[in-house]
Amino acid sequence: MTTSSSGTPHLPRSAPIEAYGKGGFAFADMSHRGSLLCLPDAIWAWDVTQPSQIDEYSLDRVFKAANAIDTLIVGTGTEVWLPPRGLREALRAVRVVLDAMQTGPAIRTYNVMLGERRRVAAALIAVP
Repeated sequence: MTTSSSGTPHLPRSAPIEAYGKGGFAFADMSHRGSLLCLPDAIWAWDVTQPSQIDEYSLDRVFKAANAIDTLIVGTGTEVWLPPRGLREALRAVRVVLDAMQTGPAIRTYNVMLGERRRVAAALIAVP
């Protein structure tokens, strides 16, 4: 992983997620411990560890990149999470559809959509 000027590790492009578990992810022949925010132009470390931390602030990079995203897949770890109405409405206002599910199905959905060259992003909470 490279480091941005803000000190946050990232990969400067999108990539499919190859594996997950044990608190991290594998992608692009690299591994990362912790959660990930996968945007069309980069993969970032994401400091969210539970769904209750998902809000407009934690998704700031998604809002900033909204003109390149149609769908945001949220992987909620092993929990089921109902996104707050305000967050859904804020994303809808920038024309991004939020689809929340556990991290395993989220990765599979993200990889399929990425393979179809869809305008997709993923916010993925790491699982043990």
